[in-house]
Amino acid sequence: QKTPTLPLDISRELQEFTHSKFQIRVIEYSKRDPIQSKIQIKNMAPQNGNMMDDEVGFSALESKGEMSNLYLADGSPPIAGRSFGAPTSCRGEVVFNTGMVGYPEALTDPSYRGQILVLTFPLIGNYGVPDTGMEDEYGLPKFFESKEIHIAGLVVSSYSWEHSHWAAHKSLAAWLKENNVPGIYGVDTRALTMKIRSSGAMLGNLVVNPPQSIESLGDQFSDPNKRNLVSEVSTKSVTTYGASNTTSIIAYDCGMKNNIIRYFVNTHKVKLTVVPFDYDLEANPSNIHWDGLFLSNGPGDPSMVPQTIKSIQYALGLEPPRPIFGICLGNQLLSLAAGASTYKMKYGNRGMNQPCIDLRTGRCYITPQNHGFAVDSNSLPKAWKPLFMNANDLTNEGIIHTQKPFFSVQFHPEASGGPLDTAFLFDKFVGHVRKISQPLVLQNGLSYQRKTYKKVLLVGSGGLSIGQAGEFDYSGSQCIKALKEEGIEVILINPNIATVQTSTEKDDASPSADKVYFLPIRPQVVMDIIEKEKPDGIIVSMGGQTALNVGVELWNKGLLQKAGVEVLGTQIPAIEATEDREIFSQKLQEIGESIALSYSANTVDEAIKVANKIGYPVLVRAAFALGGLGSGFAADDAELKDLAAKAFATSNQILIDQDLRGWKELEYEVVRDSSDNCITVCNMENFDPLGVHTGDSIVVAPSQTLTNSEYFLLRATALKVVRHLGIVGECNIQYALHPHSEKYCIIEVNARLSRSSALASKATGYPLAYVATKLSLGKDLVSIRNSVTKTTTACFEPSLDYCVLKMPRWDLKKFNRVSNKLGSSMLSVGEVMSIGRSFEEVIQKACRMVNPALDGLEGIGSGLTDDEIPLDEQMSTPTDTRLFAVQRALEEGWGVDKVHDLTKIDKWFLSKLQNIASMRNACMKCGDAGKLFADNGADRMRNLKIAGFSDRQIARYANLKPLQEGADQIRTLRKSLGVTPCVKQIDTLAAEFPANTNYLYMTYSGDADDVSGGVHSPTIEGGDKTRVRSLSISEKRHSELSEKKERGVVVLGCGAYCIGSSVEFDWCAVSAVRQLRRDGFKSIIVNYNPETVSTDYDESDRLYFEEMSLERVMDIYEREGAAGVIVSVGGQIPNNLAGPLAQSGAHILGTAARDI
Repeated sequence: QKTPTLPLDISRELQEFTHSKFQIRVIEYSKRDPIQSKIQIKNMAPQNGNMMDDEVGFSALESKGEMSNLYLADGSPPIAGRSFGAPTSCRGEVVFNTGMVGYPEALTDPSYRGQILVLTFPLIGNYGVPDTGMEDEYGLPKFFESKEIHIAGLVVSSYSWEHSHWAAHKSLAAWLKENNVPGIYGVDTRALTMKIRSSGAMLGNLVVNPPQSIESLGDQFSDPNKRNLVSEVSTKSVTTYGASNTTSIIAYDCGMKNNIIRYFVNTHKVKLTVVPFDYDLEANPSNIHWDGLFLSNGPGDPSMVPQTIKSIQYALGLEPPRPIFGICLGNQLLSLAAGASTYKMKYGNRGMNQPCIDLRTGRCYITPQNHGFAVDSNSLPKAWKPLFMNANDLTNEGIIHTQKPFFSVQFHPEASGGPLDTAFLFDKFVGHVRKISQPLVLQNGLSYQRKTYKKVLLVGSGGLSIGQAGEFDYSGSQCIKALKEEGIEVILINPNIATVQTSTEKDDASPSADKVYFLPIRPQVVMDIIEKEKPDGIIVSMGGQTALNVGVELWNKGLLQKAGVEVLGTQIPAIEATEDREIFSQKLQEIGESIALSYSANTVDEAIKVANKIGYPVLVRAAFALGGLGSGFAADDAELKDLAAKAFATSNQILIDQDLRGWKELEYEVVRDSSDNCITVCNMENFDPLGVHTGDSIVVAPSQTLTNSEYFLLRATALKVVRHLGIVGECNIQYALHPHSEKYCIIEVNARLSRSSALASKATGYPLAYVATKLSLGKDLVSIRNSVTKTTTACFEPSLDYCVLKMPRWDLKKFNRVSNKLGSSMLSVGEVMSIGRSFEEVIQKACRMVNPALDGLEGIGSGLTDDEIPLDEQMSTPTDTRLFAVQRALEEGWGVDKVHDLTKIDKWFLSKLQNIASMRNACMKCGDAGKLFADNGADRMRNLKIAGFSDRQIARYANLKPLQEGADQIRTLRKSLGVTPCVKQIDTLAAEFPANTNYLYMTYSGDADDVSGGVHSPTIEGGDKTRVRSLSISEKRHSELSEKKERGVVVLGCGAYCIGSSVEFDWCAVSAVRQLRRDGFKSIIVNYNPETVSTDYDESDRLYFEEMSLERVMDIYEREGAAGVIVSVGGQIPNNLAGPLAQSGAHILGTAARDI
């Protein structure tokens, strides 16, 4: 009765809403009169809460769901979490999956029968669940792999209570409850994955509302592998699909995924007869005519189904032989039938990015997998050979008969979820069945023809400008390192003295160019250097648009060919195909892809003509321009004339594009080698809809609102386009995706390293520039090692078990009369990158990184919204402060739907911002730290920190003393509640393989550290302020130098580039770190700028990709027990921290804080 009228858009059954402390669920929808719909209202407030809590609305700070525990058979302490699924318990084998999308497909995969599934990607439930009742033309669930959820239980780090997707029909929580499957969140899934990795898959018991004593649980564990799981999931009757087709194949259903049926019948026009696992093929009681035999995937131990093995043995003995093809469990069954043996793997291969090498060609394919048993290749009988091998753990991934048409693979060529890179295996099998001669597959021999280079000219990017900044110093430095490893002499042309790549100190740890020419990057100057140095090759893809344009001009004039200089990596014709809009459009049409309607114009009159052909509004941009220079949106002929005049000032050709504002913008970073191995390293999603230049948009990696279908549709397109263009090395492809369908178009391809490449490298830990350089020399991806794990191949697609957010930094206020409106022309001068395990955490972190004066993401009181301009106007126009206007609206009670209508920002992102606003409002309404944390204090504090709130923010909301004093009080309280951050590694493979990486971040979404702290504990002084003073400074001032070296030194980097503080401070920080390492000191760098060399994990002993707030620097300083902090090499941001750090007890090296 106290709740105000709820503005609910009730439109269908089983829809859920969360409002304040109530959860409302539509249980019976009345289409004729929605007011008559029946709804269920659940009070989400703590049951033991008092009236004061109820009035304040503390529910925004409390964890939702019942307490739950995951008990493991190794006897370790129970893992606590909260329930979001069915209020029931389950037992099973605990396994993990490293896929970043595709939870509806995974949960309905019969191969997971009896297993408690841990998803390593932390943000789950984002896009809801599609319609479970919708069937395809064969009566199969259209969006799922079977008719039921097969997992026993689900374990995730963070569950998204609000979902957003045009195809969503219900939430993941509602779906789990309908199927009586428990799910828990709030678990440190990375720590759990590492436990499974080291100890092996283990039995577990997931208990919702656990009892006080474990004894009352009774028999805790049950091994599903001792059951005949195949009999539980196999069909009970014979069913034929595609009866009108002529080619007849029998499929043994051992737990077959629906997409296999669709692939056979739809794609290959096969008459597929599906039989139970125990169907006697020799007796053939149903008298089925068959030309080929297919063995499906399925759960459990292959030795549990002797009936299937017996039928396969019968088929193997037929003459003439009939083709046999197996997938996953089918691979193991075929091996057993042939006389080989299988074994249980330590923890299995489950995910979407397993690299498998075709042993016939050496080609490597990215494959989806889900199995816990494997074939022993050494046990294969005569006439059988391994067909595929896992490039990471070297396990068997397929077998083939040397004379007969029998073969099988351990992975899933039909995917769903995952990539379809190996779908050609279906073509091969169906071809065998149809007696079509299959082409001989052989290695291309390129690895034996690799040319060697003695001297290479690297063209840099020159002076920094908007759209072309420090990221090319990073890529160039990586390039030099890769070339020097190959023993190549490097000649660099770059007149920018403030860059790391132009440093010429000779050092094995950080190799530099052999010669540096500080000369203008102009075609004639480059040719003068070529004539003098006579290099074998030239690299123009690491220096931005400046280097690329020079390379194109020299090639088109025939000067490089005449000088005998080879362009390394992507060739100039391919570069021109991406730069020239007409050629690009034609190339895409050749493979059935399309760009947005776009035409080139060489005069203003031509521009007006094509603009009217497309229809206003249109996007106007200059061809061959960096950062969208000279571009903008025109609504009519007059605006077009004005924009065209500006664009022609920078280029002799302009481009007129269809306006796609409001569509989602996405980007994939793609790597391809000369052997045609092709992978996508990172995909990114713009927070802002299309219409804002990517460089000016908040960008999230990986994408958060794409389904498995959308993610891999765009990935497949990326590989197809890159292969057709003939790109060798790295490039990125940008898409516009319709927000209410799978309709998409390609915006552009950048056939060079870009700012996005630097971001993707730091976001994933995959060194794109380094690998691209190796590929440009003719190496293949398989032979290059993963530089993080050191043991696995570089031919893989990283799995992220965290979320990354890039936020631009503008300096528009330094110019008079300059508009702060954002559009297609890039205005930002720098960017920051934050890492965390919740979206709320990374966006709040990023706000503090971009502007150290901010405590987090706030609208009211931020000083970044204009009281004189209506809030809806501030939100509808993209500007450098729109985010804060959006946040203010949510803080003032505006609904997500209303804000979405004005901004077109996806509702999932807005719902996360609303969470931040609700938590802020709850804290401010209470206004007292004592009351705020009196009840359930640890849970409330942890939830605030998981959502990215800083100590200073919380202190201000609780009306504590201003500035640092209040923050210190919250810090002390937080520690007393046991709420401290943990350190996690970026290891590229979501903890699936061991990695001794020093690339670190801190988060509150976890319980365990990935790495140990410093060997020396700091001294903690008493009082209100928590002071830290390293032992070597306070008590052992005269301790040995060796101890100081062991403790190490923290170096604070430059932060975001801005006008007045740029790449020169990255050079300073890198120089300091390199000298520390030469002198034997452990070096610890803190920085959050993805464009820098200092954030390359090779440069320091430990890299913390973290904010440089007092709170976080002290977290790191305390943890590492360092000998001191260097604040003088990173510019003004770290310099401003000198005083607060000294007051908190940190030892400032160099000039004393009071003197600074």
